Amino acid sequence: MSLPSSDVERWPLIKSRLFSAAIGDALDAVGRYDQFLPPEIRGITSDMVCVGRAMPVLIGEASKSSGKPFGLLTEALDQLESGEVYVATAATATCAAWGEILTTAARMRSASGAVIDGFHRDTAGILRQGWPVFSIGAYAKDAGPRTAVLDFRTSVDVAGTRINPGDLIFGDRDGVVVVPKEVEDEVLERALAKVSAENEVLIAIEHGMSATAAFKEFGVL
Repeated sequence: MSLPSSDVERWPLIKSRLFSAAIGDALDAVGRYDQFLPPEIRGITSDMVCVGRAMPVLIGEASKSSGKPFGLLTEALDQLESGEVYVATAATATCAAWGEILTTAARMRSASGAVIDGFHRDTAGILRQGWPVFSIGAYAKDAGPRTAVLDFRTSVDVAGTRINPGDLIFGDRDGVVVVPKEVEDEVLERALAKVSAENEVLIAIEHGMSATAAFKEFGVL
């Protein structure tokens, strides 16, 4: 099937037809082997799904922000565009990099979600909003005197995975995967084809075909 050219049409297709495993397998098929973020980064609830364009955010020590509380955090939030995902690098900080007010600000700008390589807080307040947030867990210690946003809409690295502005971010209960923009169309086409083939395998096995025979015929597992 042909992919929609606009993100407004593309996101519902991805959400309804794809999942992180299929996208990851398609990335492997085009030689992009390190596109999953660390397995500790999970949705606050297991049913959360996030899809959108990366708006990467660089977080560092508060002392590097020229004394400005939270650094460029509010500017980063105010720059979020519809369909974007706030992706922050904060793994070395033992304090929260996301919370209820930030969720409200991002949601009101029609952003698609937040993926934090670090902690979140205000879990109950986030959950009340029904908006997808992925993090390594909940921890209430305040970021104010400890960390700050140093830059945003810039390339960042999360555990060896490079994330550039505009890359496709997809997260579900099995993980968060980054699709570089330059291979996005090929990866999505491959993922959709694999999902279709996997459905045929499931039907064949349910009708009595052995796994060996199914793999030989369809070439997927």
